[in-house]
Formats: sequence, structure tokens, C-alpha cells
Amino acid sequence: MKFNPEITTLTYAEQGLIWLRLNIMDIAGGIAVLVIGLFIGSLISRWVLRGLLRSSSMDVSIARVIAKAVKYGIWSVVLLTVLTQFGVETTSIIAALGGLALAVGLALQGTLSNVASGVMIMSQRPFRVGEVINIGPIIATVEEIGLFTTQLKQPDGLFVMMPNNELWNQPIINFTRHPTRRFELIVGIGYNDSMQEAREALLALAAGDSRVLSDPEPVAYVASLDDSSVGIGLRVWCNTPDYLGLSWDLTEAAKSKFDERGISIPFPQREVTTRAA
Repeated sequence: MKFNPEITTLTYAEQGLIWLRLNIMDIAGGIAVLVIGLFIGSLISRWVLRGLLRSSSMDVSIARVIAKAVKYGIWSVVLLTVLTQFGVETTSIIAALGGLALAVGLALQGTLSNVASGVMIMSQRPFRVGEVINIGPIIATVEEIGLFTTQLKQPDGLFVMMPNNELWNQPIINFTRHPTRRFELIVGIGYNDSMQEAREALLALAAGDSRVLSDPEPVAYVASLDDSSVGIGLRVWCNTPDYLGLSWDLTEAAKSKFDERGISIPFPQREVTTRAA
């Protein structure tokens, strides 16, 4: 920038006009660099977003975050270039921005942790929108995955918003990721009842339900010898969308089938022996 010390005796308005006339080309060049730089930054950001979205493994949310980071990074470089052209010392500005970034980072440790966890969730994909997951005591359907929080809907219709940091730092069980699931039913029968007949009854129920898959084939077995009953188990595989309905229907059908065949499902019993003193 050009400045003539001989005009210091003039008024501020006159000094401003003279300064503007002397530096009009520099000002115009700086404005042009700023406008073109902002446009190029936005253009490159869109190109980056399109390129990332072409990859099937890239999550949309992560692609948008990367594209915005590229845009703001280019804009920052353009702004510093323009300030340098106007004679502004940018070293002190960069140092101040670095200190400010450090202070903000320390103040927002929890928030930044949620952002980092959100990026990990979006990149690793332990669950997707629409899948049913279990985190701690919560079983819910994923409705939205954000950088800071994940929105869930419980089976009873309640809304849950969970910070990504809490979600990422504990085991995640995904009920709907795989196309098939195994259902296991254990029914207790009396010690005087036939275990073979009970197994055959459960296998007949499995064979009569079209939702039960033949591969792997259903298995009936003696699961346990309890205090008051013998546990007879049935393991069947089904398509994941059929799991809940099949579990309800097989449980009810097992009780009806055992009643039909005269197989008892005993209550807990204890034998008490009284000895004379």
C-alpha cells in the first residue's frame, strides 16, 4: 500500500481520497482475489463432495464434513493472502488464531469427543439408519446419525438422543445387520414325561412353520436338568424380519402342543422333610 507523508496536514476526508486514489489498483486486485478465491473454494468443495459420494463405502455425512473442511481451508488461505496484499502482518493473526483454537479445544473437549466418535461411527458403520441396536439398557431403532448425537426410537415409541461418545465407548449389538437369526426356545417338562416325545413335538412345530429355515436345520435337545423340570430346547433359524413373530408363535404353539400330548410343564417344587427332634 502506498502512503504520502506530505498529506498529513490535510483533513481526514482528503487524506482518505488521496490514499484511495493511490491504492485503487491494489484494492481492486485484493477484492478480485477474494471473490475468485471464495468461488474456487466453493467449486472445489463441490467437486470433492461428488468424488467422495461416488464411493459406495463413503458415508454421506462424512463426505459433507470433508467437503466443508476443504472449502473453509481454501477460504482461510485466500483471506490471509488478501490481508498480506493489503500490508497486514499475518504472523500475529495466525498466532492469535492458534491460541484461540487451543482455548476452544480445551473448552469443548466433550463436544470434540462426540465429533470424533461420530466420525468413527460413520466410517466404521456398526449400525445404519433403520437398524435395531442394543446399547446398554436401550434397545431402539436408529433414526438419524449426526456428528454430535445419534437419534433413536424405542419400541414403545419413546425418543432417545444419545451422545456419540457414550455410544461408541460401549459394546453395540446390531439385531438386524445379518439377514438371518437363530431363535432358541427352552421349555421345562416334568421328570416323569418323555424327553423323546417332547423333542419330537417341538421339531414338528418347527417343520410346520414356513418361516423356519431348513438350513441350518432345526435342532431339539435336552438343555438342562433343573430342580423341578427337564429343560427341552429348540433351536431354529429364520429370516431376521420374521424373528419376533416367530418367537411369539412358537412359544404359544409349544404350550398348546404339550397340553395336547399330555406333556406337563411343572411349577417349581420343593420337597420338605420334617424330622422329629
